[in-house]
Amino acid sequence: QVQLVESGGGLVQPGGSLRLSCAASGSIFSISTVAWYRQAPGNQRELVARISSGGITNYADSVKGRFTISSVNAKTTVYLQMNSLQPEDTAVYYCRVTAGGYLYWGQGTQVTVSS
Repeated sequence: QVQLVESGGGLVQPGGSLRLSCAASGSIFSISTVAWYRQAPGNQRELVARISSGGITNYADSVKGRFTISSVNAKTTVYLQMNSLQPEDTAVYYCRVTAGGYLYWGQGTQVTVSS
């Protein structure tokens, strides 16, 4: 079992920045892939950024050049640095981890971009 706790969400003005964090605990020795997803009201959950088991990063086209995913300590902590935030980035952001062949989700953190 892996438990995930996200933090760092909040209200920010357009053009601002936020850094989300996701801390893993439990069976953390088996973490392979880590990712951030988001879900806006009325929309499906979508992939924002991902680090593969081999360390390759991928981003949604909508966030390329603005968001950066990173991890430390064998992916037990994952960050999402979000710059140049826009109102369309407003969503609940979720951390997802693959460990031991299972998928684990965090509880989500709200990001609201508004003036």
